[in-house]
Order: sequence, then structure tokens, then C-alpha cells
Amino acid sequence: MTEELEELGARAASGDQTVLPQLLQAIRPQVQRRVAKFLPFREDAEEAVQDTLLQVVNKVHTFKGTGSFAGWVTIVATNQARQTYRSLKRRAVEQSAEVMPESVDPRTTSVIAGSRLDLLEALEALESSHPQLVQPLVLRDLGAMTYAEIAHELDVPLGTVKARIHQARKAVAERLTVR
Repeated sequence: MTEELEELGARAASGDQTVLPQLLQAIRPQVQRRVAKFLPFREDAEEAVQDTLLQVVNKVHTFKGTGSFAGWVTIVATNQARQTYRSLKRRAVEQSAEVMPESVDPRTTSVIAGSRLDLLEALEALESSHPQLVQPLVLRDLGAMTYAEIAHELDVPLGTVKARIHQARKAVAERLTVR
């Protein structure tokens, strides 16, 4: 499937619109898994999946073939999931205080959902202070890509990738443990 996906991605990137339905069907499960790691609620994740697939259609021409197409899709899905989270957070703030509960009841809050939201908050804070550290960390720890794949995908030296991941993990761990 990987070779087929890479071929479909290359064809779509070169302008072959006929492969888009097949390409989107092939990447949908990967995109769903990726965004589900960020967004704990199914409806929110589905919104991010749809937005990611739309982004792929609109931006596939920007895929240059320097890395794998699957890696490129991982980056697009990750960025879209984070963007969806930011949008949801902004909408929640905009709602009136009457609709929002005063505080969250820990008996009804999922530990997994809470930890994912904490991670997203930590990534957001890291992005504001050290944006170059976020992508390698996400690709390694959430995308399960190898250091070499990340170096190739981001077009940076392997040592740089390792250093950035180390720095990012340290910053995120500090943010998650200080509560």
C-alpha cells in the first residue's frame, strides 16, 4: 500500500486530478488515526479529518517529493488537528459564561481527554516560544517516525532533529508537570 500511496501522491502532486478520490480514500484511515491523537472527541476529530482532506486536495501541488507522501500527509493532518483545536478553544471562549460551567467536574472528565488537552496546551506554549521544536517532536512522539525520516522530511541534519526533539521533550515535560 505504501508504494501505491506514494505513486498516487506523486501523480496528484503533478496535477493528475483523476487520482484524487482514490488518494483521499487511501489516506483517510491514516488521517483519522493522526487527528484522533490530538482531539479526544469524535466529532471534533471528524471535523479535523474533513479539513485535512480538503487541505490535501488544495495543497497537494506543494508536495515536492523530497520526503515521503505519507510523511507529508502526517504533517498536514497534525497541523490541521492543532488548528482545529485552536479554533475549538477560541469558540469556547467566545461562548457566554452562562453556557459554560464554572469548573470542570473531575468525575465526568476523561483522564485521556484531559491529558491530550494538556499536551495540546503544552505544544501551543512551545510553539509560541520555540516554533522550530514542535514539528520534530510531533512527528517523533505522535507520528512515530524515525529520526532519519524526520530529518529527511524536514530537510535538516539528523543531529539537529535529535537536539530539537530533546529540547522539546524537556520543555513539554516541564509544562506538564508544573500544575
